[in-house]
Amino acid sequence: MIDNFMQNINEYFQRNIVEYVQELYQYPIKLVPLIIDIAIVIFLIYKFIKASKKTRVWQLVKGIILYIIITTLSSLLHLRILNFILTSFLSYGVIALIVIFQPELRRALEQLGTNKLTKFFGIEKALEAKTKEDIYKIVIAVNELAKTKTGALIVIERDIKVQDIIDTGIIINSDVSPQLLVNIFVPNTPLHDGAVIISENRIKAAACILPLASDNDISKALGTRHRAALGMAKETDSIVIIVSEESGKISIAKDGKLIIDIDEDSLRQLLLENINGNDISIDKIRKKINGKQTYTKSK
Repeated sequence: MIDNFMQNINEYFQRNIVEYVQELYQYPIKLVPLIIDIAIVIFLIYKFIKASKKTRVWQLVKGIILYIIITTLSSLLHLRILNFILTSFLSYGVIALIVIFQPELRRALEQLGTNKLTKFFGIEKALEAKTKEDIYKIVIAVNELAKTKTGALIVIERDIKVQDIIDTGIIINSDVSPQLLVNIFVPNTPLHDGAVIISENRIKAAACILPLASDNDISKALGTRHRAALGMAKETDSIVIIVSEESGKISIAKDGKLIIDIDEDSLRQLLLENINGNDISIDKIRKKINGKQTYTKSK
């Protein structure tokens, strides 16, 4: 299988690269699309590496490279049994990767499909002021909930739409209001158990059911709210705010990671930095919040 692979590469090189170089020698103008082609490829590789670092995908890439090296060496050294085993697994590798990394692939495709054209026409400028106002209202509500140790779970939708999650709850479709947010989470009321979804500058729904993170992803010291928040942050690019019913501490979940115990000012600043297409990484968030606890487990 490795021999066939190397033969295909050699044929491709002879058929495409060599002929392409000869055409460039005859028609130098074709150098322009070549430069553009190479620049696009380099840019895509750079973006892939940047997005994949410190994630499960980056660990996967290193594993694939090591797998290819070992398989190639087993062929060159005529280790036939080892080579047979390794090449046999290659047939099922793509299917296995799709199954294992389905959440990451789904998230990447959803982000690829988001519409950013509105930025070029100034449509989002009017929304920015409204979004900032809503963030201040959300922070006020979260602070009030924390003071009274009222458990809460608030999902702020970003680029990836979460209509499937909204459909699991009770539709509200109201303007963002700190009073309404506080009242929703009052204990023993019909809507307090579940998450509130804020989408397109509106409280879309309450009592929504979020996907739970697995036991291996989160400390056992944390409860169902934190597990649900982390599960949501792993499958979408939403920012999830959690208020602990036991301690009243405020936490956030983003990029599949969780930070415990942040203050009101930090929460406000972090939300403002992550609106309207902006995106601050979870590692930068950690640097901004010194001494705070984080609960995540590397894959």
